[in-house]
Amino acid sequence: MLKLLRPASTRAVSSRFVATCVVPITLPNAASRFFSHKSSNLQAGSTVPSEAADAAATVIAEQRDASTIAHSATWLDALTERDRQAAEGNVLDSFSYMNPKTTEVGERTRSESFSYLVLPFKDDRWLCDSYINAFGRLRAGQMFQDLDALAGRIAYRHCAPAEPMNVTASVDRIYMVKKVDEIQNYNFVLAGCVTWTGRSSMEITVKGYAFEDLVPEDISEETLPNENVFLTANFTFVARNPLTHKSFAINRLLPVTEKEWIDYRRAESFNAKKKLAAKDQSIIEPSDEENRLVYDMWKASRELTPQFNKNVMFMKDTTVSSTLFMQPQYRNRHSYMIFGGYLLRQSFELAYCAAAAFSSAGPRFVSLDSTTFKAPVPVGSVLSMSASVSYTEHIHDGSDPEAGVDSPFNLPATNKISANPDAFLLEPGTLVQVKVDTNIKNLDSVVSKESGCFIYSFFVPRSSYEEGKPHFSSVIPQTYSEMMEYVEGRRRAHDTANYVATMPK
Repeated sequence: MLKLLRPASTRAVSSRFVATCVVPITLPNAASRFFSHKSSNLQAGSTVPSEAADAAATVIAEQRDASTIAHSATWLDALTERDRQAAEGNVLDSFSYMNPKTTEVGERTRSESFSYLVLPFKDDRWLCDSYINAFGRLRAGQMFQDLDALAGRIAYRHCAPAEPMNVTASVDRIYMVKKVDEIQNYNFVLAGCVTWTGRSSMEITVKGYAFEDLVPEDISEETLPNENVFLTANFTFVARNPLTHKSFAINRLLPVTEKEWIDYRRAESFNAKKKLAAKDQSIIEPSDEENRLVYDMWKASRELTPQFNKNVMFMKDTTVSSTLFMQPQYRNRHSYMIFGGYLLRQSFELAYCAAAAFSSAGPRFVSLDSTTFKAPVPVGSVLSMSASVSYTEHIHDGSDPEAGVDSPFNLPATNKISANPDAFLLEPGTLVQVKVDTNIKNLDSVVSKESGCFIYSFFVPRSSYEEGKPHFSSVIPQTYSEMMEYVEGRRRAHDTANYVATMPK
């Protein structure tokens, strides 16, 4: 099981990595700040897990001179050592972490793993330029790299002084709580910590905060106000022993406040529910209502002609694909696998292409649903991705003439228009769900295998279209397989709506 999980990611995206009692160091041409408590300055070539870089090429790393990038080994070093070990009959999973140092298990509080990243878009227009999309809004794929990097660093801080090989088992959800369109007017802080632990697994929660004014000087969970949260993300990490390749017992989390206990119980309940609901959505038998929906869609699809209706498109016509060769410049801290944040970014960019081409407008990212990584992506492999629109939902207000139209492609919405002026679903529009399937092929094999499936949701407001021509968009499945994809998409939309309903107000 564990060999199917991809190594964790903790990339160096910092210009200054400082501790509570350490004088900050400024690196050349760097723009952001990557902090954690009780740490030393970020140094080139660091071998300390909680301080080391994870990815060789990231947004900010690419802005810096190569000599400042903190890596413990070059790709040629790692490649030579792997070949040497293979000649002796050994399998090397990580170049930098070959010994866990200790197997003793202790207790850690949330504050001991707490870390944060400052992205000063308001203060640094060139950093902002790296994170902005063609419509002048946040390019979410870039931030996914930061989220994955920060989560990986938090995992290693919790495990210290042990140095296991941490792998990301899943991204449990990334959700945009509210829209922050003009990012040039904000300074962002991404901050998180471990919120739950099992024997060898841990849940890490990361939140994004947007500040129009100054970022708090002393950043902690207590000084980051909930009203500034614009994004939440949850990751599950699993620790492996690099010597035995088996699970590795990690430090237990010790909640110390009422809020920490509430979060711990919530995460515990979620993990128990996740194990019970581990069955793949595609093999869950459709209910009577879903069977009726499939039949109604089949009848309706025979009568629709997209060439005469510009607002609908057959599902098969929404597919876009991409093939990439995995180069070592995008490797993670373990050297032999690709940085997970890079994979998230690439899958997101393809999903965005599919949603934009389908809707003929600039979609806004809303959420990434729970994603389990089924296999790591090795350096030197070929990654194939295929994205298609699997579900659409029309968000109406009371004045919409289409709200009462009875159609299998205009079902009652699982999501409602929000009264929150900062919410995405503030006006009528189309919720577009895109499924991205990824497969990897090693050059020494004729068979490709599934790496993971990513489900992204976007929102396209009716106001995005030319004045006087607002409309909703619909995807039309034609085959039974496509109709089941649509049904699964509606189930996921329900799950997201339920998740939002349980979020703290």
